Amino acid sequence: MKLLTIILAAFVAFEHLYFLILEMFLWTTPKGIKAFGLKNKTFAEETKVLAANQGLYNGFLAAGIIYALIIEANSFLIFFLTCIVIAGIYGAYSTQKIKLFYVQSIPALLTLILVLIN
Repeated sequence: MKLLTIILAAFVAFEHLYFLILEMFLWTTPKGIKAFGLKNKTFAEETKVLAANQGLYNGFLAAGIIYALIIEANSFLIFFLTCIVIAGIYGAYSTQKIKLFYVQSIPALLTLILVLIN
């Protein structure tokens, strides 16, 4: 794999590990509430189980990318990056927060393009 592809893929993986931490452990803290634009602490408390589940999925996406990098499997990398791009598109559409698309989908899409042209 080309160095730039590896760097971007690692960035996407670490980004999703950060999402895991925010959603699983910091959801009800001021940092989590601000990061996700939640209404208030009560709402955060009521939805923390859902957020933790979502965080776990982000962890699986990160693990898949890291595994693909370790075993140098472009097919795995393509699969996980595609999942992230689709999740970002759907998340931005369903929440009406275009920022989600830029933060989640764009880095994965750029990495996917690099993987496909290499």
